[in-house]
Amino acid sequence: MAITDTGKTRHFLDLSAFDAATLRLILDHAAQLKAERKSGEFRPLLANKKLAMIFEKNSTRTRVSFEVAMMDLGGHALPFNSNELQIGRGETVADTARVLSRYVDAIMLRCHSHDKLLELAKNAGVPVINGLTEYSHPCQIIADILTFEEHVGPIAGKTIAWIGDGNNVAQSWIMAAALFGCKLRLACPPKLNPLPEVVEWAKSRGGDIELMTSPEKAVAGADAVITDTWVSMGDVHAEAQIKMLASYQVNAALMKKASPSAVFLHCLPAHRGEEVTEDVIDGPQSRVFDEAENRLHVQKAILLWCLAKI
Repeated sequence: MAITDTGKTRHFLDLSAFDAATLRLILDHAAQLKAERKSGEFRPLLANKKLAMIFEKNSTRTRVSFEVAMMDLGGHALPFNSNELQIGRGETVADTARVLSRYVDAIMLRCHSHDKLLELAKNAGVPVINGLTEYSHPCQIIADILTFEEHVGPIAGKTIAWIGDGNNVAQSWIMAAALFGCKLRLACPPKLNPLPEVVEWAKSRGGDIELMTSPEKAVAGADAVITDTWVSMGDVHAEAQIKMLASYQVNAALMKKASPSAVFLHCLPAHRGEEVTEDVIDGPQSRVFDEAENRLHVQKAILLWCLAKI
């Protein structure tokens, strides 16, 4: 498991690189920034700062939330598909990092390979932010926790149920559970379990992590039920994976086994009728659109932390 020391440059690569106090600082600032935006207050805390955003994978929430975050904070965002840059034509990640560091104040990368993210951070002279890799999705989990605490209360001591593929989002939740002190139950087909080293890291830090195969057992009395798409972008084993996950759908019957006050979360986009039914994602316990909105406020706080403004 790659754990990156933030050192003098404040990268935001994986939750495992942080202590709980720093993540709580980011969360608290996200909540404050949300309240300010709701009241019409905008502070140019990143005036004249520039963020380069590189996308190997398509994006709605990551792209728009980072771009609007920079606008709201008085800065500028420059979005690029990877094939628009020379990195898409063979320039090394290291050279790209060195060049972009001469132009911009931070870089956000959304890519397939986590190693590429780490290589970019290793060679960049400015903060690098993980906008998603196949290994983790830390920005999403901070938005999830903000959403949970808005609707349920402090997450410490609460029970979170993850249903489905033990993917990048699940792995970031495992890291978060160890840092924020919540219990995490993951119901996954054995072949789709999260990486053992991620679970081992969390448990070595006191994380209450339980792997199981039964969605019903995972959800029983839970304070939040979370799922994600059954097939990630670019997955070549889609048909086999869908078959493995057919009994892991979050539907009304499954939600009834959770706490009556439980919330349903999904990072979106959702494949309605596959991993979640319409009546759940559009139902009274769903907070998926609050969750999507909170990506904006969280991205602001992450940017401010990376650029040493908080």
